[in-house]
Amino acid sequence: MAVEAPSDGQRTANTIYNLDNKIFKYDIHPWVFFGGGGIIILGVVFTLLLGDTAEALFGNVQAWIANFAGWFFILVMNVVFLFCLGLLFTRFGDLRIGGRDAEPEFSTLGWFAMLFSAGMGIGILFYGVAEPMFHFVGNPFTEAGTAEAAQKAMDLTFLHWGVHPWGVYALVGLALAFFGFSEGLPLSIRNIFYPLLGKRIYGGIGNLIDILATVSCLYGVATSLGLGVQQVNAGLAHTFGIPQSSLVQFLLIAGITAIATWSVVRGLDAGIKFLSECNMIVMAILGVFVLLLGPTLFVLGGFISNIGSYIQNFPTLATYTETYTQGDWQNGWTVFYWGWWIAWSPFVGMFIARVSYGRKIREFLLGVLFVPSTVTFLWMTIFGNSAIYIEKFGKGGLAKAVQENIPVSLFVFLENFPLTTIASLLAVIVIITFFVTSSDSGSMVIDIITSGGNPDPPKPQRLFWAITEGLVAAVLLAGGGLVALQTGAITTGLPFAMVILLMTWSVLRGLKDYVEKYGWE
Repeated sequence: MAVEAPSDGQRTANTIYNLDNKIFKYDIHPWVFFGGGGIIILGVVFTLLLGDTAEALFGNVQAWIANFAGWFFILVMNVVFLFCLGLLFTRFGDLRIGGRDAEPEFSTLGWFAMLFSAGMGIGILFYGVAEPMFHFVGNPFTEAGTAEAAQKAMDLTFLHWGVHPWGVYALVGLALAFFGFSEGLPLSIRNIFYPLLGKRIYGGIGNLIDILATVSCLYGVATSLGLGVQQVNAGLAHTFGIPQSSLVQFLLIAGITAIATWSVVRGLDAGIKFLSECNMIVMAILGVFVLLLGPTLFVLGGFISNIGSYIQNFPTLATYTETYTQGDWQNGWTVFYWGWWIAWSPFVGMFIARVSYGRKIREFLLGVLFVPSTVTFLWMTIFGNSAIYIEKFGKGGLAKAVQENIPVSLFVFLENFPLTTIASLLAVIVIITFFVTSSDSGSMVIDIITSGGNPDPPKPQRLFWAITEGLVAAVLLAGGGLVALQTGAITTGLPFAMVILLMTWSVLRGLKDYVEKYGWE
């Protein structure tokens, strides 16, 4: 059922979008653009109308979804990871995205920088200190504050930030890249399902898939932007006395969104790629600063121990549910994360696909699954183990600071190091650059989906979506803060989790059909 593949000379990122196709002849696909935009606007209006009752309602919705669908999120994440892992050991790994003669558009280092900036970004700064501290003083497996609790805290942090989210990103990214660059279909989520649905992807079912992807993507991005602006505000308040308030956060969103428009105008290579590489440099400086001036041996030893414990306990961690304890710890952590990563996956997957032309499937999967995960593990160990050391062997106080105010915890942590003001400024700069790259690349991805798969959509449309992302983040912050952000992520992630599960079947069918028709290229 594979479609006719283009010639090698046509297999480039700029010729996949077919302007003569009557389905995708508009820069704005009307059903997807107005359908997705309409749902998003209704969500914004609904949140504003709820006023002070929004936070309570969002909390109830989040609890209901987590209680009844938590097992499904866990199932989907494990199926997807095992599927991607299995592909590594098949001959499909030898296929090159875009055809035999395709060459990568970006250097390997630039590719890794963009993967990491788009895939995790703001989250590892927001939770780098906070999550290990939360699990250290309270998790369902160990007594609080013990050596066992310290190890389990890092195990759980690695679970939430490791190969599971990158497995979802790898699946969506590979599917989009393969069907887009190897099969010649426009870069749109619906086209992943061509092997299963055929020409029906151009009708109502395809529209629904792309609408779900649009809404899921926007709320996933908005969640990260909301977390980021909370942390920037907390850092400015803690370091310079600027108050933490909704007004300051709205102004920050407006200002940083304005910077993102500059990146949009500059384009993918000069804008996002440049900012991603700058971001990685500043982030590396901050990480090395904490590593060298903190409990270095405790961190280095902890990194080895954390990797070993994560691998050893991986099956138990990955499949754990609170069925027998009937607790609610998992709802606020694992289930939220899985919903967030799934909601985030159309954005990250599309972005990864857009920058991965010319990579072999095995190279793609190894790069996406394990390189960013390893960097994330190192970052979480540097900050998480240092925080645990300060709490357990130093002057303490971090656990209390985290429980009182998560966004400010990073800056309280940095008070335990020399040059606190400079380190805090570096942290703010990293958060802002992550904010900008997330906003810019997120708006590019949503515009690709809502334009019917055009890989180079007009810049004014990307500006529209960048502003919309900022607006949704601002409204969610006003309507319930962190609870609203978490609810938005898992609510939109649930329906798209069903799409993700079907995607594994469709990708396998598509790869088999391609090989049967064109052979092993």
